[in-house]
Amino acid sequence: MERSDATRPRVASKTLHTGRGCETGTVRVLGVDPGLTRCGLGVVDAAPGRRAVLVDVGVARSQPGQPPEARLALIAGEVDAWLDRHSPDAVAVEQVFAQHNLRTVMGTAQVSGVVMLAAARRGIPVALHTPSEVKAAVTGHGRASKAQVQAMVARILGLAEAPQPADAADALALAVCHLWRPLPGGLAAPDAPVGTRVATGSGRPAGRTRAQEEWARAEAAARRGGR
Repeated sequence: MERSDATRPRVASKTLHTGRGCETGTVRVLGVDPGLTRCGLGVVDAAPGRRAVLVDVGVARSQPGQPPEARLALIAGEVDAWLDRHSPDAVAVEQVFAQHNLRTVMGTAQVSGVVMLAAARRGIPVALHTPSEVKAAVTGHGRASKAQVQAMVARILGLAEAPQPADAADALALAVCHLWRPLPGGLAAPDAPVGTRVATGSGRPAGRTRAQEEWARAEAAARRGGR
């Protein structure tokens, strides 16, 4: 049923690649920047030895004046649609940390739960990544600014500029981060998606680059309770 403009999430969607086709080894990740007012959604494809490719990006919105359950239902419906339309191999969600604004963090956590449940019902694995892990994976520095992350997202995906609002770019950063996540016994190279092993001889463990070292440090800090 057609939804009214008052309840329909305003999604700015740009599709550059509509499917994986017969290309073997391609991994598709849906990145989600959870939020009750704005929930960033970004789908990225990548295969070993190939550049990451933007599939779709957008933002699902709900109105602050609506009841919380109605807002969650609205976001859930949009997430369901994205999962069914793009059939990702994995979902990457930003890990929620306590903030001074309790209402904001509660809404973010609730949306994260909605996303994780939707993925679980489809048998899609979910990974949680901290902001520091995302920054390290995308820029090579765990303390990069949002502007630096957005600029690198645009560069990695070959875009003239980063998608707006920032929630959309953050979702793409999460997808890229997951595609370049560490692997057992070694890390995937920043220019080669998950599943690609790099040659040793650079002086770093398992051929790690500087960005990979930053990723590993950010992950270790997150495990110790940092961001």
